[in-house]
Amino acid sequence: MTGRHKGWPGGRGFGRSGGWQQADLPPADDAAGWFAGRLPDEWFTGAPEVSVDRDEILVVGTLPAPAVEGGAGAAGAAVTAAEAGRISRFREDTRDERIAIAQQAEHRYGRKVAWGATCGGSRQLFTTLSAPVMTRLRQPERKVLDTLVDAGVARSRSEALAWCVRLVGEHAEEWLGELRSAMSAVDRLRAQGPTVAGPQTGSTGGPEAGATEA
Repeated sequence: MTGRHKGWPGGRGFGRSGGWQQADLPPADDAAGWFAGRLPDEWFTGAPEVSVDRDEILVVGTLPAPAVEGGAGAAGAAVTAAEAGRISRFREDTRDERIAIAQQAEHRYGRKVAWGATCGGSRQLFTTLSAPVMTRLRQPERKVLDTLVDAGVARSRSEALAWCVRLVGEHAEEWLGELRSAMSAVDRLRAQGPTVAGPQTGSTGGPEAGATEA
């Protein structure tokens, strides 16, 4: 029987066995805990935000807000500039140590590590991975991309496709979160499943298969 994906018009139930964590990648379910324990306590005001996909681990921490002349009544531009300066200082001061931590994490999880920081109302991601994704589109889908390009929303089809992905992520975040949770639960259940022993061989009355005679 052929099923249809309820969350995608015309979907055919495509997916990866075991969710997005494939067997060729180490599991990264504990990445948030590992970074919380590995990072120096003085870097951030709390545990960092850690997000993981098949290619990259993104670590974003919150920095203490800088004191600005004028206090709460300081001009917005001055506050924004102070926050940007605080993030820039953190980026430069921690560069060598972040590289060392990233190398350890890449060895442990098999993924690149990217960094970012938030400070007050400012958020900045440092160098992050831009992974190419190959796809084939039929004419109706190509027309959507071409419309975005012709309207000046995007400069190219690839940029238009990225724009569409961001739009879906913004408006379907709750559904995507539930889907990720469900896939993680399947992975955990699979890992906890029973191990089935292979058939035993040997003549009647002889030693059990795999046993060593004294």
